[in-house]
Amino acid sequence: TQQRCKFLMSQLRSGDSALMQELGEFPDDNLEVELVAKECRTVRHSVPEEGVELDSHVRDCVQSYTQPWLMVKSPSLAVLSDDSSRTLTSSDFDLRSGLTPDPRVEGLLHFSNYDDLDRFNQEARQGNRHPELFALYPPADEDDAVEIRPIPDCPKEHMGDRIIIRCQAIKFEIDIEPLFATLALYDLREKKKISENFYCDLNSDQFKGFLKPHTPQTDHSTLSRAAIFSITYPSPDIYLVIKIEKVLQQGEISDCAEPYMVMKETDSAKNKEKLEKLRSQSEMFCQRLGRYRMPFAWATVNIMNVISTATLDRDTTDSDSLNGKSSSLEKRGQLPRRNSERFGTMEDQCNMSAFKPATITISTFCKQEGDRLSDEDLFKFLADIKKFSSLQRRIKTIPGTIRLDVTPVHENPMACLSTELIPVKPLAEKNVRPVKEVLEFPSSEVYVPHSTYRNLLYVYPQRLNFVNRLTSGGRNITIKIQFMSGEDPSCVMPVIFGKSTGPEFVQEVYTPVTYHNKSPDFYEEVKMALPARLTERHHLLFTFYHISCQQKQNQTGASETLIGYSWLPILSTDRLQTGQYCLPIALDRLPVNYSLHSPERITPQVPPVKWMESHKGVFNLEIQAVSSVHTQDNHLERFFTLCHALEGGVTFPLRVREEKIPENKLEHELKLSIISLSSSRLEPLVLYLHLVLDKLFTLIMQPMVIAGQTANLAQIAFESVVSIVNSLHNSQELARDQQGRNGLLATYLYWVFRLEPSCSPKSLVGPGGVVPPTEGRYSTMGRASATTVGTMLLQSRIRSNSNPDIPAPHSAEDTEVKNILSAKGQNNPGSRMSTYVDVSSHPQSSTGGTRPSNRKQFHEELALQIVVSTGVCRENAYKYAWFFFELLVKSMAQHVSQLEKQDVPRRSRFSDRFKDDVTTIVSVVTAEIGTILVKQQKELEQAEKVNISLAFFLYDLLSLMDRGFVFILVKNYCNQMSAKTVSMPTLISMRLEFLRILCSHEHYLNLSLYFSSPASAPASPCPSISSQSSSSCSFQEQRILGLFELSQEFKQQHYLAGLLLTELSAALDMESEGSVQRKAINATYSLLCAHDLDQRCTRPEVRAKVATLYLPLVGIIIDSINYLDFTVSEARGGKSKTGGSDEDPDNVPPINQSIAMAIAGNPFNTLARNALQSAKAVATLSAETSRNLLVCFLWVMKNAERSLIQRWTADMPSAQLNRLLELLTICVSCFEYRGKRSSDKVSTQALQKSQQAKMQLEDSLLRGIGARGEMMRRAGGSDRAGQKVNLRWRKDLTQWRQTNDKHDKTKAELDQEALISGNLATESNLIVLDLLETIVQAVPLADCKDSVVGGVLRVLLHCLTCNQSTIFLSHCFSTLRALVVKFGDLLFEEEAEQCADLCQKVLQHCSSPVDGNRSQACATLYLIMRYSFSSNFSRVKMQVTMSLASLVGKSEDFHEEYLRRSLRTILAYAEEDTEMQNTPLPSQVDELLRNLNSILSDTVKMREFQEDPEMLMDLMYRIAKGYQTSPDLRLTWLQNMAEKHKNRKCFTESAMCLVHAAALVAEYLSMLEDHKYLPVGSVTFQSISPNVLEESAVSDDILSPDEDGVCSGQFFTTSGLVGLLKQAAELFSNGGLYETVNEVYKIIMPVLEAHRDFRELVSTHEKLQKAFDNIIQKGHKRMFGTYFRVGFYGAKFGDLDEQEFVYKEPAITHLPEISHRLENFYSQCFGDALEMIKDSKDIDRSKLDTNKAYIQITYVEPFFDDYEMKDRLTNFEKNFNLRRFMYTTPFTKAGRPRGELNEQYKRKTILTTMHTFPYIKTRINVIQKEEFDLTPIEVAIEDMQKKTRELAVATHREQPDAKMLQMLLQGSVGATVNQGPLEVAQVFLNEIPADPKLFRHHNKLRLCFKEFIMRCGEAVEKNKHLITLDQKEYQQELKKNYNRLRENLRPMLERKIPELYKPIKPRLENRDSIKRLSFRRTLEENS
Repeated sequence: TQQRCKFLMSQLRSGDSALMQELGEFPDDNLEVELVAKECRTVRHSVPEEGVELDSHVRDCVQSYTQPWLMVKSPSLAVLSDDSSRTLTSSDFDLRSGLTPDPRVEGLLHFSNYDDLDRFNQEARQGNRHPELFALYPPADEDDAVEIRPIPDCPKEHMGDRIIIRCQAIKFEIDIEPLFATLALYDLREKKKISENFYCDLNSDQFKGFLKPHTPQTDHSTLSRAAIFSITYPSPDIYLVIKIEKVLQQGEISDCAEPYMVMKETDSAKNKEKLEKLRSQSEMFCQRLGRYRMPFAWATVNIMNVISTATLDRDTTDSDSLNGKSSSLEKRGQLPRRNSERFGTMEDQCNMSAFKPATITISTFCKQEGDRLSDEDLFKFLADIKKFSSLQRRIKTIPGTIRLDVTPVHENPMACLSTELIPVKPLAEKNVRPVKEVLEFPSSEVYVPHSTYRNLLYVYPQRLNFVNRLTSGGRNITIKIQFMSGEDPSCVMPVIFGKSTGPEFVQEVYTPVTYHNKSPDFYEEVKMALPARLTERHHLLFTFYHISCQQKQNQTGASETLIGYSWLPILSTDRLQTGQYCLPIALDRLPVNYSLHSPERITPQVPPVKWMESHKGVFNLEIQAVSSVHTQDNHLERFFTLCHALEGGVTFPLRVREEKIPENKLEHELKLSIISLSSSRLEPLVLYLHLVLDKLFTLIMQPMVIAGQTANLAQIAFESVVSIVNSLHNSQELARDQQGRNGLLATYLYWVFRLEPSCSPKSLVGPGGVVPPTEGRYSTMGRASATTVGTMLLQSRIRSNSNPDIPAPHSAEDTEVKNILSAKGQNNPGSRMSTYVDVSSHPQSSTGGTRPSNRKQFHEELALQIVVSTGVCRENAYKYAWFFFELLVKSMAQHVSQLEKQDVPRRSRFSDRFKDDVTTIVSVVTAEIGTILVKQQKELEQAEKVNISLAFFLYDLLSLMDRGFVFILVKNYCNQMSAKTVSMPTLISMRLEFLRILCSHEHYLNLSLYFSSPASAPASPCPSISSQSSSSCSFQEQRILGLFELSQEFKQQHYLAGLLLTELSAALDMESEGSVQRKAINATYSLLCAHDLDQRCTRPEVRAKVATLYLPLVGIIIDSINYLDFTVSEARGGKSKTGGSDEDPDNVPPINQSIAMAIAGNPFNTLARNALQSAKAVATLSAETSRNLLVCFLWVMKNAERSLIQRWTADMPSAQLNRLLELLTICVSCFEYRGKRSSDKVSTQALQKSQQAKMQLEDSLLRGIGARGEMMRRAGGSDRAGQKVNLRWRKDLTQWRQTNDKHDKTKAELDQEALISGNLATESNLIVLDLLETIVQAVPLADCKDSVVGGVLRVLLHCLTCNQSTIFLSHCFSTLRALVVKFGDLLFEEEAEQCADLCQKVLQHCSSPVDGNRSQACATLYLIMRYSFSSNFSRVKMQVTMSLASLVGKSEDFHEEYLRRSLRTILAYAEEDTEMQNTPLPSQVDELLRNLNSILSDTVKMREFQEDPEMLMDLMYRIAKGYQTSPDLRLTWLQNMAEKHKNRKCFTESAMCLVHAAALVAEYLSMLEDHKYLPVGSVTFQSISPNVLEESAVSDDILSPDEDGVCSGQFFTTSGLVGLLKQAAELFSNGGLYETVNEVYKIIMPVLEAHRDFRELVSTHEKLQKAFDNIIQKGHKRMFGTYFRVGFYGAKFGDLDEQEFVYKEPAITHLPEISHRLENFYSQCFGDALEMIKDSKDIDRSKLDTNKAYIQITYVEPFFDDYEMKDRLTNFEKNFNLRRFMYTTPFTKAGRPRGELNEQYKRKTILTTMHTFPYIKTRINVIQKEEFDLTPIEVAIEDMQKKTRELAVATHREQPDAKMLQMLLQGSVGATVNQGPLEVAQVFLNEIPADPKLFRHHNKLRLCFKEFIMRCGEAVEKNKHLITLDQKEYQQELKKNYNRLRENLRPMLERKIPELYKPIKPRLENRDSIKRLSFRRTLEENS
């Protein structure tokens, strides 16, 4: 401490003195003791009646229930206020997207020098920033937040779930007399009445008038018709029972009920007279017997059914029901039995607080049976109702209705009365009918200490058991019940609660009468308010009467006849009498002094008492008390009685129950009673817990003088406290909080516990010497929970920091006192009495038997007891150390507040003895933690809890004791906790939690001396580095670098911070221990978060100081970069991980971390970064933890002094700098905006799309925030533009756990979270950007700037890859532009790949729909062009073009209209750039942009034809052709096409695209290298397809491949080539073209052989083998494409008009299919204007409608000349490399398509396409068309040749098909075939033609027939062998037909034309039948 002082003094001289004075002063942070008035539900506290002297126990109880709470609080802790005046920016994604041409970025080229530019950018960046980073960061999960001590609930009266029942109507069929209702709840499962009675009546004024004589007054409180019932343990069997009574009248219940059952008010005419008679009769009875009642009827309803049905019916959109049952459980949070077994198994709970108000209507009453009135009978009825779910036959019912409303109670209704009839707040206006709270009798124990005075007695008369009926002398029996304070009749007390419509309190009650029943049962409940002071005279008096219902003639007087008396004293041996009793009845008169004895034990008297049935017990009754003063537990009662005996005012011997205790035995008995306390039942112990603990603590503190001896009860009292604490913690019934603290004890400590104010020691002075109780007594540790860190710095002196160990001067009398005490100190063996501070000596009195005795200081005595405890007591004291720690702190705080008044200096507050004790306790507790860890692994949780409570103890001591002393304790703890042989992770985890709590102290910053950061930055605010003199000494630099490391010097100066960072560093090395790492990071995170939101740290200069305290954190984070989990950064093109290469000599950090630590002396002997340990490249931290760590890094970087960081980065070795840049890249990925709570990564474009939507959020947000609004309160305010929503997370004082499920959040909340996380993304990215600028500006231009600038550019590009807000983008682009301006040449030369990336990213933003982003991107792109113009323009052009291509090809939702506008804007820049006007730049830019525009146009068209695959492919083809000069792009587009084909399952075309791509690569490779094994350009690929020749390089002079980055892609290599071809082979194989596979591999093989790649050769040969196998197996079965000619006609088609194509369709496509497909697509374009032409005739344009679009589709077949057929032998060859196709059109001269055989002509059309099929697209233009016509005879020849061929094939198949053969035969030789062969022969061969031109045809036909008939014969023969037996006849028929045909044909076949067989001269013949048409060349050709 002295060192620290010196250090402080030296610091003060260093110039920061002003700041130091303001911040460095230690605040005076004593905990303040505060009295808080108790909140009372009712208007006044419930207290005993006035004017009675109370006995001490009752007095203590009442005082305990009414005095204020005493809490200990940290003074003036300002709660975090929401500073709504300050505007927080939201990273608003721009809303305005009006489509005006983009404005230019101002001042793009107008800056004089780089410094100005940097300054301008920096100012722009700093404007409108969020001051607090953590306000934007979602609150961390509270699991780790050990520093938050939950504030226990304030003690309050227990209440279950409350429902309000309103009585709306009770109606019977007839209305003739007053009726009275009693409502109560019964739990059938527990067979228990669970509420008191509620009385109400709904009688009309007329009927009330009947009873006037019997109601002296009507109090307002008795008019209630609504009751609040409370249910603690809901069960499905809770019934509401309504009993109805009426005024007593003559007759059985059945007789009285008969009119109700037979008559109806509605048949009034019939019954009018009868009803009148009944009414007057009842009036008579009322007047005479109005004070007596009789049972009449009852009804019941299962109240839980009603509630659960009402719950189910709720509208499910209500917020509560979304969470299902949770709300009822939450509400039951205070329920004491929550985690008990019984409660857990109550699966049948319903949601008591969330049901809809319901109305119950009960439509039948059960008539009461006179002999079945008891509760047992009632439960039987209820059980039957439950079992049979309806009333049994034997129960008589009365028609009628009851209507009740049931609603849940959320807050108290107006005009409510408590069960003691005290008005409850809020009060009502006058004359509102009150609502009564009905007292619950819970069905099981409730463990909630009493907190209000309640003293009620319930009397239940049950049964009169007259055996000998004759003696009773009564039939209609009633009992009058009274509460008497003496035997005189005037002593009757008005303490009985009245029923409805009458007085509030009455003196007597009569039980209802059962007519003519000599042994009646009763169900009456009599509720009484017990007097607070009871004497032995108080008793209950019962008087039994017979009531005569009928008035006899001679009788005029009373209707009652006395039967006898009984009574019950209220106290028996000073104890309240409760339970079951059976009393005898005295006849005639009461004995004298009867009340002193119970009736069974009364002494014999003269004259003797006459007893009914000879003194047997005949009257059964039960008594229950609900009282918060009568303990009803022997142990407690004994303990309290003996304690009060100590206070004096009692006479000895003392009577306790049956025994008498003399004064000399008092101490012994008291000790016994203290010991037996813990064996009392749990429920009473809990109910009186506050009182019991108060008494015990008094005994610990107050040495008692008993019979002249000082009795030291401290040890025994302490042991008792420990044992009570133990039993409460071990009880299954009681809840604990997350720190394992028993809730009841925590509450007691926080609110109730208090020390008696100092007063003279108590001694037994004798009667009357009672020391008056002092007002005000208890409370607990109100501690600033860690979340209230935002408190103001409090001023104080540095004094308390100086040496703590100067002892306080002793006073003179001390010695005398010590002598007296030393004599008495021996009675507690092994104890040493504590020292006393406020001693005063008492004169010894010689008269009394008392000795002076000193009041001890409670905290000293307590600490002493903890230290000297032994055995089990010691074990438990340390196990539940939290309790004793909090007790110590609270008593110390009260002690200190006493001393404050006397102005005792901080050092002298506590005696050295006490400090020793505390030191011992701390060390023992630490040792305990250690032993648990070593021995009992399973007790780990216990150790953690003790560790946490120890930390809190030291935390509190920092506010009470000398801080130097506390630091010594912390140090001891650390030393002790590192010596353990425990696993490292566990230890670190323990120490972390410990430190985390200490660091959450509100004065932690001062304790860490943060204002004394060593290298305070230079005085000028932020000097530009270049302006600093370069002579600054290297020592200074070392210091700067040292600041960012965890040095010994740092640890000494900043003690706590040093400890925490050491732990963090050690934890990060525990790779396998994710949880330890998480703990360490979260501890650091929560600490920084606290600083950030601390009101005291709002000023930037203060923040800078605080940040300096955490500079070593930066070093630690950079070192642990390998542990961070950032899969995100990998996913983005893998360019993020850039760290220096391993061989790089700079990669060794300046000083090895672990060696540095060893030098620094590590307090927790952990060697951090092991010198031998190579950096692990394993990510061990989870994403969330990494995020928390990185946000800490960002915070330090945001708040630290800029000049400091600048010098740090300037001095940094390059390897370290690379790691820093890598860290920044990770930060960017980590805080990327991910849309609304979505885990999936949103593509940038998709994000841009949804930006407009996001902007409209503010609207919904401003309207309402939703349920969690309280947690995330908005700091409001909007800026001038009025469109920013300023949001941040609000860390309130509540613990709020962020839920991870989306379901329970409203849309508005999700939107709000999205907005906040958007703000976070912007702010964190801006911090990164600031740092990058700092780095760039720090690096002197000469030094290694290339790698630095490149690295910075890499991070910036990564930023652009992620989703970013408009705000960030504008700054990011400014920085990029500055880089281009400053380092343009360097970038374009060295960082070619990155520049390509840059162009692509910038172009992407040029197409952004957000104006701001677009204009920034345009400006940047223009600058790139401008600054590359001198040297690298061709490369930039190339890169921009490529970027555009890939952007357009890949991106789905790409906005070309915006990109166009951007191109226009760039053009504008070029035109407006005055400096460059005289250079070729503008024209070159113009040309580049035109080129880009044309690419765009094709792309847009592509989008239009997304549905028409052929058109789409044509466009892609055209674009690819446009790139003929840039091979890289052509390759890209060929690959794009291949992909599209593959997706459409056109494998052959896809393969062809790749073959073309390979050919392209081959061309360029052959230019570069001349290897034999490489293909010689595209020529080599002809064997695959002649089309490939297109790829031959246009000419070498256009592009030489080795410059300008052309052909630099990965495919322009040998392996790229092989890769493309292998892919192609795979696709050919998929498409079934196995022969081509072979051709492809022929090109690959030489390459593989040359590379000696035998493994590949093996797999290649395997693939070839597979291909050949396939050919063998599937050869002739393969189906290849089907071809159609498609012609488009009509101006509507635009480019397509009059174009003809051949389409290749999948095999077996029918004409209707393709027709339907095209028709579908084009009808979407043209609607009804589309017409399909059904025939294949030539189209006459003049006849077409110009407003229509026509499509003609014709099936075509491949066409080969005869010479071709020689080479095309296989099925494959006939389907590959096809270029000519044919179709035929039949016609007649007359114009009809069909006619007779002799007039049927045919036109053949042959089409030639531009390329051969298959090609890289599926349709090819027709470029030539030839037609020739066939005459009828030529048509016949063709037909016959075809038939013959078919027959031959069918006959000679290897496995002939009989059916096929028979079908062909049938068509050939069948007799009746129309236009069959015979008819053809008859038409053409019957006679020789006249025209010699036809001779040849005639002859050819004749020869055809000859062959035909021969083939028929063969076929018939063949068929003979194929037929089955049943086809014999068919065969014969065929044979016959064949013979007939042959005979008929023979004459014609044998006639030859003689001319043909003469030799003739050759002559040329003009064949006019062939017209050659050359089709117009297509656009295709010309383009």
